[in-house]
Amino acid sequence: MSPDLEAVLALQAEDTIVAQLNGKLRAIDAKLKALDGERAQLEESLARARSTAEQEEKKRRELAIKVEDHKAMQERNLATLDVVRKPKEATAAMAQVDMLKKVLTQEESELHSLSLRVHDVHHAIDGQQKALDELDARQQEQRAAHAAERAGIEAELAKAKSVRNERAAHVPKSILLKYERILSRNTSNVLYPLRGQACGRCDTAIPMQRRNAIAAGRAIDVCEACGVLLYAAG
Repeated sequence: MSPDLEAVLALQAEDTIVAQLNGKLRAIDAKLKALDGERAQLEESLARARSTAEQEEKKRRELAIKVEDHKAMQERNLATLDVVRKPKEATAAMAQVDMLKKVLTQEESELHSLSLRVHDVHHAIDGQQKALDELDARQQEQRAAHAAERAGIEAELAKAKSVRNERAAHVPKSILLKYERILSRNTSNVLYPLRGQACGRCDTAIPMQRRNAIAAGRAIDVCEACGVLLYAAG
């Protein structure tokens, strides 16, 4: 095996380690995203409950004012009923009293229902806030564990990148440029061995002259079909 091939294979081995460590970091990011999503869902539910509570409380306040106004009006109607003497006027006053009494009965019933709904919504808010607090306490431990894991992986990654750069320094520039260009396409491996007369990755036949040069160890060439670098194994 030529020194150039050994250098490129050593570089690829380090890049595999770097890729694995980056994959672990992405996995931690996915876990953190899941935690954020879980919390956001609870926060949204809590915000909706609070908005509902505000709307119901506004309705209750407005209706309570209306009830008080109607009670004051009823008191005036009753006072008028007490002083009227003519039957026709008394009949009209009594009709107003009866009509307003029905309105008050309906409004007070609605006010009672609104008060119950407000109570229920606030009870739900208390439950959701408690659930959010419990979630934060649980996630605090999980996030701390993920942070510690991330710190360990990042330390490994820094060392791996340092070794990787040392390996890259031993690869001829012309080969390194090809290698880096192929690696930038997110290819899992850049180098593949010849498999008989074909590319070890895509199984495309390699022209004889190029294949002979690769097999003789004189070249590390590019597969024209899939774009990876080919070398002779063994």
